[in-house]
Amino acid sequence: MATSTNTKQTTRQKVQNYRDRMRARGLRPIQIWVPDTRTAHFAQEAHNQSLVIARSEHEGADQAFIDAISAADTDKT
Repeated sequence: MATSTNTKQTTRQKVQNYRDRMRARGLRPIQIWVPDTRTAHFAQEAHNQSLVIARSEHEGADQAFIDAISAADTDKT
């Protein structure tokens, strides 16, 4: 599937065309930064936080809440 070099778009043009199409659909781009779950630091921090919750006097109520909303999600399928 060869294309003429006259009609070949640069990466910048392709991205701009894509963004234009998405905006025409009523969407807008956003960028967010999230924790890198692959790092050892993340794993350690998640473990530390789980221990804090497990040792909390509200652990039972917290777990019941998680169970309730998790069950609600599975009921939708």
